[in-house]
Amino acid sequence: MTRYDELLKNAFDPESFRRVGYKVVDALADFLAASTPESRPRVLLYEDPESMARSWEGRFGAGPTTDFPDLLPEILARSNDLLHPRFVGHQCTTALPLAALGGLAGQFLNNGSAVYEMGPVNVAMERNLIRWMAGLAGWNDGADGVFTSGGSIGNLTALLAARQAGAKGNVWKKGVGSEPPLAVLVSEQCHYSVRRAAAVIGLGEEAAVSVPVDERFHMSPEGFERAYEEAVGCGRRPLALVANACSTATGSYDDLEAAADFARDRGLWLHVDGAHGAGALLSPKYKHLLRGLERSDSFIWDAHKNMLMPALITGVVFREGRLSYEAFSQKASYLFEKESREEWYNFAHRTLECTKTMMGLRLFISLAAYGTDFFGGYVTAMYDLARDFARLMREAGDFETAVEPESNIVCFRYLKRGETDLDGLQKRIRRAMLEKGSFYIVQTELRGRRWLRCTLINPRTTIADLEALLAEIRSLA
Repeated sequence: MTRYDELLKNAFDPESFRRVGYKVVDALADFLAASTPESRPRVLLYEDPESMARSWEGRFGAGPTTDFPDLLPEILARSNDLLHPRFVGHQCTTALPLAALGGLAGQFLNNGSAVYEMGPVNVAMERNLIRWMAGLAGWNDGADGVFTSGGSIGNLTALLAARQAGAKGNVWKKGVGSEPPLAVLVSEQCHYSVRRAAAVIGLGEEAAVSVPVDERFHMSPEGFERAYEEAVGCGRRPLALVANACSTATGSYDDLEAAADFARDRGLWLHVDGAHGAGALLSPKYKHLLRGLERSDSFIWDAHKNMLMPALITGVVFREGRLSYEAFSQKASYLFEKESREEWYNFAHRTLECTKTMMGLRLFISLAAYGTDFFGGYVTAMYDLARDFARLMREAGDFETAVEPESNIVCFRYLKRGETDLDGLQKRIRRAMLEKGSFYIVQTELRGRRWLRCTLINPRTTIADLEALLAEIRSLA
């Protein structure tokens, strides 16, 4: 037996896999247990990129060097701890341990899910999950959609469908040069992926015409009209309107009823970027924030944000399911036998991805294990916590918020007495916090001013953690 044969046998040996698996799960469980302020004072150990890259050089070669269980402790120690209740920065959530195990099962099976023959179980799960999301939005069985890898691809997919459905002629076959320039009306607070999508689909960055927002960062009917006239004045034909539910920077929900009224009156496709905030559909207390969603043409929903799922799982949902096939209208005879609309089960008709992971599996098993009320309770608790945090800062008196939070995103500033450069102060506080590593927060710029920003997305974060955050900011300042 050659050395290769020996390694191959060991690589697929069930008992070897079992032994390694036990060690890995034990290490991860210990990491979870230690993800507390008492056991682990730091949520991250910041290293500059060049130093980090150099430290991993020469770690593998022609033959075996290090077993995974021996390498895992270093990986855990040098990675960001999203399980830690004081990791309150970006919008990627801590993953449910069960969902992570579902990811292991999905990667072990490795069934591609863009074509039914390659991943039948996940295709069936995904079909039911999309219909469940559509039902929460108030749509009937005519709605349809697909899961894809992230909100950026989700927004791109929806706008491709909007372009194909609203353009004069077949843009997919003949290109966007076959008619006058098109425009998409977007909030000045839209996620960068929306403007990027306008460029990617051939309309150009200038096609994304900004709708101004009010003092609470909402688009308004007056703003819709101003942006529409601006687009027409530049010789463009508005095709679609994109609303936020909610915005990435401030967590503000646009008035979807007003957006739907304007889109109807002007004949525009209404797409709702619900990547972060569509999870509020599960909360009896906060689902009113999405009133009007049922009148949109499409929306996206990231389960890896407000549903505790590992990244990436994004639902792209269309009110008229037949239009979900418009984004990618082409034939691949080596994959498909029939017209796309006759093959709902071959998702490659409707997504950019061909080898699509079993992302639906992770969400399906979690919903089955915990029930939808659990996730609704989670969203409610996180949105409540954001409001409690804002109230805590108001009562403290030495902090201000950019806007009263509508979701679980909070933008705030420390008002140090005597400080003449408050913007610079927030930047210095954030940098010092990054280097110390006891909390993780991010920053944003709103109307030319610098703000600290938290996303309260870890269900184990408490108001006591946020009180400690304010004390830490005061100390660092």
